[in-house]
Amino acid sequence: MIEKKRILLLGTGGTIACKKGKNGLVPLMMGEELLTYVPAAKKFCQVEAIQILNVDSTNMHPRHWQMIAGAIEEHYNYYDGFVVCHGTDTMAYTAAALSYLIQHSKKPVIITGAQRPIDLDVTDARTNLLDSLRFACCERAHGVNIVFDGKVIAGTRGKKVRSKSYNAFSSINFPYLAVIQDEHILFYIDDKGQDKENVRFYHELDDRVALLKLIPGLDSGVLDYLAEHFDAVVIESFGVGGLPAYEKNDFYHAIERWISLGKIVVMSTQVTQEGSNMSVYEVGRKVKHIFDMIESYDMTLEAAITKLMWVLGQTKEPEKVRRLFYQTINHDILWKEG
Repeated sequence: MIEKKRILLLGTGGTIACKKGKNGLVPLMMGEELLTYVPAAKKFCQVEAIQILNVDSTNMHPRHWQMIAGAIEEHYNYYDGFVVCHGTDTMAYTAAALSYLIQHSKKPVIITGAQRPIDLDVTDARTNLLDSLRFACCERAHGVNIVFDGKVIAGTRGKKVRSKSYNAFSSINFPYLAVIQDEHILFYIDDKGQDKENVRFYHELDDRVALLKLIPGLDSGVLDYLAEHFDAVVIESFGVGGLPAYEKNDFYHAIERWISLGKIVVMSTQVTQEGSNMSVYEVGRKVKHIFDMIESYDMTLEAAITKLMWVLGQTKEPEKVRRLFYQTINHDILWKEG
């Protein structure tokens, strides 16, 4: 008889755990209650549950990512896999953050949730939770992944692309790792065993990372203000990436100030698919080469932001920041300089 895998469910709240309150849906259900809605899981795994927090994911904070990673580290040697129940709105950020806080894990760490509460008659919650538990038991599963709507997405590649539909998440600029159909797991990318390093948990994050979305006519003074309050900024530019060159060239001087202060600027794009390439147009090539600017290339915005938080938690030295940022972790970046 094959021994059942031991899985730890970590509850954090989110829609999957919501019930109706006076002012709308509010997360109230604990992990143990969630498990009562998926009795079929007992056929293939032993599940225990702990509650880390119980919040709407809009209220998720970097310190909560550290709490989740810390709980997994504490229980890592006692379980075969982990499932984190989470709200969908910031799930992509949490999955990316956990990818940096928990590296080289031979055991699966799954993040899942739902678009509708688990206690409704019509909901995606029971399927998503059961799929996640099933994938967490799979011998070939490892690392941090999102499981949602029958798809397995690398933790650094997920993005919420629909606000209401069950197929809420897509894998951006990278294939799905696997799909789950009729209780069967079909792998597209099976790379377990290629990473020979031992699991490593990180504990430090620097959340002083800002995001600036460019719009036509934006005053570059916004960057000057941000420099007083943040250690790094990710600039969401237009198209493949560039900075406006208005009459006074103020954006050039604003970036020059950031660099002179030893702070980090990363150029990203507002376009979801295909990534950045600042070398294509003069508005990007010039500033990139003058300031040797870091760019996110094919990374998701969520991965770029959380990776910067992780990197700056390790070092503030610009060259070390650059090296760590371009280091591929959990499939987060394929296209990079050099």
